[in-house]
Amino acid sequence: EALGLFTGIGLSEAKARETLRNGTLSALLRRAVLQARSALGPALDKATGTLLYNTAARLKDPKHLGFLVGYIARREILTDLQLSAALEYVRSHPLEPLDVADFERACGVGVCITPEQIEEAVEAVISKHRAELLAERYHFNMGLLMGEARNQLRWADGKTIKNEVDLQVLHLLGPKTEADLEKKPKVAKARLAPAEKQKVAVVENGDMGTETQSLLEQLRGEALKFHKPGENYKTEGYVVTPNTMALLKQHLAITGGQVRTRFPPEPNGILHIGHAKAINFNFGYAKANGGVCFLRYDDTNPEKEEEKYFTAIREMVEWLGYQPYAVTHASDYFDQLYTWALELIRRGQAYVCHQKVEEIKGHNPPPSPWRDRPVEESVLLFEDMRKGKFGEGEATLRMKLVMEDGKMDPVAYRVKFTPHHRTGDKWCIYPTYDYTHCLCDSIEHITHSLCTKEFQARRSSYFWLCNALDVYCPVQWEYGRLNLLYTVVSKRKIIRLVETGAVRDWDDPRLFTLTALRRRGFPPEAINNFCARVGVTVAQATMEPHLLEACAREVLNEQAPRAMAVLEPLKVTITNFPAPKALEVFVPNFPADESRGFHKVPFHQTIYIEETDFREEADKGYKRLAPGQPVGLRHAGYVITVQNVIKDVSGRVIELEVTCTKSDVAEKPKAFIHWVSVPLACEVRLYERLFLHKNPEDPSEVPGGFLSDLNPDSLRVVHNALVDSSVHSARPFDKFQFERLGYFSVDPDSEEGKLVFNRTVTLKEDPGKA
Repeated sequence: EALGLFTGIGLSEAKARETLRNGTLSALLRRAVLQARSALGPALDKATGTLLYNTAARLKDPKHLGFLVGYIARREILTDLQLSAALEYVRSHPLEPLDVADFERACGVGVCITPEQIEEAVEAVISKHRAELLAERYHFNMGLLMGEARNQLRWADGKTIKNEVDLQVLHLLGPKTEADLEKKPKVAKARLAPAEKQKVAVVENGDMGTETQSLLEQLRGEALKFHKPGENYKTEGYVVTPNTMALLKQHLAITGGQVRTRFPPEPNGILHIGHAKAINFNFGYAKANGGVCFLRYDDTNPEKEEEKYFTAIREMVEWLGYQPYAVTHASDYFDQLYTWALELIRRGQAYVCHQKVEEIKGHNPPPSPWRDRPVEESVLLFEDMRKGKFGEGEATLRMKLVMEDGKMDPVAYRVKFTPHHRTGDKWCIYPTYDYTHCLCDSIEHITHSLCTKEFQARRSSYFWLCNALDVYCPVQWEYGRLNLLYTVVSKRKIIRLVETGAVRDWDDPRLFTLTALRRRGFPPEAINNFCARVGVTVAQATMEPHLLEACAREVLNEQAPRAMAVLEPLKVTITNFPAPKALEVFVPNFPADESRGFHKVPFHQTIYIEETDFREEADKGYKRLAPGQPVGLRHAGYVITVQNVIKDVSGRVIELEVTCTKSDVAEKPKAFIHWVSVPLACEVRLYERLFLHKNPEDPSEVPGGFLSDLNPDSLRVVHNALVDSSVHSARPFDKFQFERLGYFSVDPDSEEGKLVFNRTVTLKEDPGKA
């Protein structure tokens, strides 16, 4: 019966069967067709059928279906253009009753466009473009004429306008000639040079650098299809109540139409790389659209919160280049939240429950026997909870709703006899995330509550709670998490790594916490660029670490001045050194751009090179130092040739005696190597991946658990490395490129007279890691 009903309005059988597979759409379309038939009779023309189908498919709120079908049946909405205007009108006016006269004006109901009006409009447009038409003839873009005529006559029939344009153009130009029929030659588009294509935007202190699409560009304006401030009701799934429009009006009066976001971390751990995306998204969306972002600590669990986490979180936000509009705490609003909880009980939407935690865990717990207890009783019991008359686990306040994932009656408050770091002993009951989050957003008049995809199941409870209390309701938008392979980021697992001695602390450079990345030497711009490359996606993104490392190389190549260091020193004595004392060599800080300055390093009779840069026998393809095979010394202007190899009793090479020749008279060597002279002793820490497998938490990959997957070679410490004296005044977190070795950062463990360097990344990506 339904199949015949749908084919009867002009749908193909295949389209009709496809529609039947969508229960919601087929039910709406059936209602629409039956309503139209009752007015027009059983035979509906295809144009009417198309309008009915588009109404059922595109209408967001089914309560307006009968209203719109009535206009179609009465032949007052005749075109898809009118229907689109009608659908937009009902979406923008969620409250009943609709202003019928205003609706009809907005949809062109009753507007009659005469052929004479169309003729005059087309004539005016052709007159405006007459010169170009005569010059380009039929190669002129006729769509431009159509568009300008349509703008003058919004509700005119498009086919009629096209026919009139064709007629008047023919009258002006005459029939097409052979030249008119030839294809217009394509204009070659300017192509970017390969180097320009590869440019990556650098976000410095939250501001844009180069040309390619940055995170700010991805977040600007309509890019994400987010609602505009004050138009929350246009979001699919947003619940409109009789008070919604008045509350939105008050909201706009307070914010002035400004975009407001928030970054709401729990202060019970250190931020990791996934949080970097959240920071960039929340702060970036606000910045890109002229708004503000709050840093709000979700401090509702005093058992796990420590001051060091509050400090570290703010440091990391600012390190990434963002300044919060305001720093707030959920605890700032504890009094208001408690007042609202009492109001929720009085409205019959919450109750005090005595089921144990174990009883209400999971998604199918038994219903609470206290769900329907009298309101007055729950009010008194909730006040007793606050006074400390119940022990932990003896009573909770639960909200009367079923969440999207099927979880019933989530907890709003629980008893905890733990002093709070800000409120002390004032409270022995604390609100949960499900209760606190949306109400804090409401208090701060957040316009876009941006969170990761796992919170999608809480969206309905978010809307429900704000509406149950008749307070301003923001819109929750979800995006995909950012995960990295070869690491763990959960607080519990990082604590296990610290406790077992696998890592030193939360800032161990092998981890991917933000403090660890900073300590290892990753610039904040590189992390922001990485987030921009990942993009703002709804799908979860799981990325390889080498992609983050590539972003670091790009930034450090521009930021890190060059220096020379030797990790495994081999002493070299120049027997014919050309001066009685050390010479000064000027080394460019950035060899590709010498305008950025030079630094001086001493060049003495004794230098040190890498052990690996010398071989007693040169294999085929080996280009560095060997007997009979000289090499150049970078920046020194000299080529050295081995004269004597000195070994210890075990046969190990411990020193070379060489002679030097100025580069401009010596034969060009096959290679140039780095070196140090009169160097500083330092410690260098070389890091590799902490885990051996991509997914150390996956039992199918690592049956023994993540602690069994530790890489025994994740850290190698070089205790007696040498570095040139140009870095003597370096401070923690200063960054350098050690020529031919990689990018390095000064570690906070450095002491007077003994610098410690962390290798951030190698100069080139290891093909085995890609």
